[in-house]
Amino acid sequence: MNGGEGLDLFFHSVTLEKDQCVGCTNCIKRCPTEAIRVRDGKAQIISERCIDCGECIRVCPHHAKKTRFDHLDKLQDFEYTIALPAPSLYGQFNNLDDIDFVLTGLKALGFDHVFEVSRAAELVSEATRRLMAQGSLPRPLISSACPAVVRLIRVRFPDLCPHVLPLRSPMETAAGMAKAEAAARTGLPKEKIGCFFITPCPAKVTDIQCPIGVEKSMVDGALAISEIFPILSSKMDKLETVEPLAKSGIIGVSWASSGGESAALLNDKYLAADGIENVIRVLEELEDERIRELDFIELNACSGGCVGGVLCVENAYVAKARLQRLRKYLPVSQNHLRADIPQGMNWQEPLEFAPVLTLSDDLSEAMEMMMEIDNICEKFPGLDCGACGAPSCRSLAEDVVKGQAKESDCVFVLREEIRQMADIFKNISGEDRK
Repeated sequence: MNGGEGLDLFFHSVTLEKDQCVGCTNCIKRCPTEAIRVRDGKAQIISERCIDCGECIRVCPHHAKKTRFDHLDKLQDFEYTIALPAPSLYGQFNNLDDIDFVLTGLKALGFDHVFEVSRAAELVSEATRRLMAQGSLPRPLISSACPAVVRLIRVRFPDLCPHVLPLRSPMETAAGMAKAEAAARTGLPKEKIGCFFITPCPAKVTDIQCPIGVEKSMVDGALAISEIFPILSSKMDKLETVEPLAKSGIIGVSWASSGGESAALLNDKYLAADGIENVIRVLEELEDERIRELDFIELNACSGGCVGGVLCVENAYVAKARLQRLRKYLPVSQNHLRADIPQGMNWQEPLEFAPVLTLSDDLSEAMEMMMEIDNICEKFPGLDCGACGAPSCRSLAEDVVKGQAKESDCVFVLREEIRQMADIFKNISGEDRK
């Protein structure tokens, strides 16, 4: 889904449990697209603004924000099932020195086959190197691997859309390859083969249901690392034999943490940033053309990279350290493109701006609304305290202009109105005594 098409029908993996919400306003301050308001003592998510980064899940102290994902019973919907483990999964296990333990454990969990997403990551890295060598894409290129970042660019940084790398993510590439191999091996049609991504974050869940760059995802479901980890650990402890299933190396596994994708380009003119606030700063500088000397920019919404996803179980930096240890036992790379970049790795559609943050489609009306917002903002203290239920004074002014809030929602404005009313009553009572 690209552009503004169907934004009212946009799927979200991040949901709100209103019964658990106490209206504390922690989430509204951290949302990168100002997609949350607190109204009548409860948080509300503005659907068209949300990019499912999961930041509100991370900061909510009352666990009122949840993630939608699939469960293992969905495997029963398919005759043949394939697990697609994200490389961040390996960082959840202590003292892991052989990926085959995890992959064999996934088969013991009920999957018929396992296809490492890190295998596809190595192919995407090589495809990126080839595209950069051609010199036809604008520099710097921005990685398209993090769907939360791609959606952020789509709604907040329209001028940067042409800079986003037009390649499918390793998850999508792995699913396409896995299904093709399984269909050839089993003779089953692809619709009877189910591919399930073991995901570290909600953004990937959304990307499966509502993909960018392709009409339909090749992935049939997403299982949260946090849900399958205890079951998988139990299966791994009981393994009697371990199958030699691993077919990826350092380059693919390194994608799990920030800087791994960039390092695989074998080019030192890159920047890698992680954490949504840092990502926004980089994008703002890039939009202002203050970053020109780089060839590639890798951005991850989660701190530390995918190992920092809210659906992981281990601390991001502990997981990153474990992956560094694991890489000692791996070859550099085991997957290479045979000839040209396969057509199946490219986006089917270009990334288009989604104007969800614009005030109006009519320019003159938008200008009038902008002037009205400026006038209302002058009445507010400029503290951006969040007590009104909006993330900033300006966002409250915008809500007022749109008819979604009142000026008196600001406690300072309300206090002034009460003071003025008190003065009026005082004067009236004084005149009555005379």
